[in-house]
Amino acid sequence: MSLICQLGHFLNKNEDEVTRFLRNAPKKYKVYKIPKRSHGHRVIAQPSKELKQYQRAFLELYNFPVHDAAKAYKKGISIKENALVHKSNQYLLKTDLENFFNSITPNLFWKCLDECSSKKPFFTTEDREWVEKLIFWCPSRKTGGKHVLSVGAPSSPHISNFCLLGFDHFFSDHCYKLDISYSRYADDLTFSTNIKGQLQPILPSLIAALLNYFGTELRINHSKTVLSSKAHNRHVTGVTLNNYGQLSIGRERKRYIKHLVHQFKFNKLDCSAINHLHGLLSFARHIEPVFIERLKLKYSEQLIERIYEACNDQ
Repeated sequence: MSLICQLGHFLNKNEDEVTRFLRNAPKKYKVYKIPKRSHGHRVIAQPSKELKQYQRAFLELYNFPVHDAAKAYKKGISIKENALVHKSNQYLLKTDLENFFNSITPNLFWKCLDECSSKKPFFTTEDREWVEKLIFWCPSRKTGGKHVLSVGAPSSPHISNFCLLGFDHFFSDHCYKLDISYSRYADDLTFSTNIKGQLQPILPSLIAALLNYFGTELRINHSKTVLSSKAHNRHVTGVTLNNYGQLSIGRERKRYIKHLVHQFKFNKLDCSAINHLHGLLSFARHIEPVFIERLKLKYSEQLIERIYEACNDQ
């Protein structure tokens, strides 16, 4: 059954409706910018409401395999599981991929699909034209401009994970032979080991592997490459690794939460701040539940429960 036919059946539309809609789908995006945490802006391309329905339907209809080393965008997996991979290792190397989603093009996607040895979807030549229109955004004003994955489309996370399947498989095996733990959380790549000096040669190997798999389309962001050890603070996707092989939310965040709890105790927080505190407590409970127990001992269990109740009552 063709892609158009399957989408029509899934979305309760006839084939003419589907083809008419998809014909100019790469232009059905609302584009805006948001500031990055460090500097500059991130371009968000948000698909129209209907295009999002099509993209979600596509992911329901077709299964794209993802490697175990990829920790982002998976149900039941979070930054905690990504950090757990590295919690027992002394030495840590972190880097990320530059302009990740917007570097993934149709050519790269088809190359990954054609080379994939796992169970994968099959698309005819005609299907492939429609797939490109369905999941790729055209940032150019020209109709025939370059197509890329957008930051904002519900299909982009899983498709990006799939596109790195072969790379993740190769690099996981490469690292395993060197007693190095490897994980990837979206564009964040993390390596760790207990062998001193073992991580320095990884970067040249990583760059060579990226060139081999993706040519010049995916590149390392050298400005975000960090090597650390137990002598320094070690963080993996926002989670602190302490020197006892445990996950932590970090001392600064703990002090900040205690400050907010103290403010709440004396009715000094507005609704927005209470919601913020509720989110921080939920994060702490997920990453370091023993910290919540210590808060209850210091401020009383009743006060901590009041914070949750205050948030729920709004």
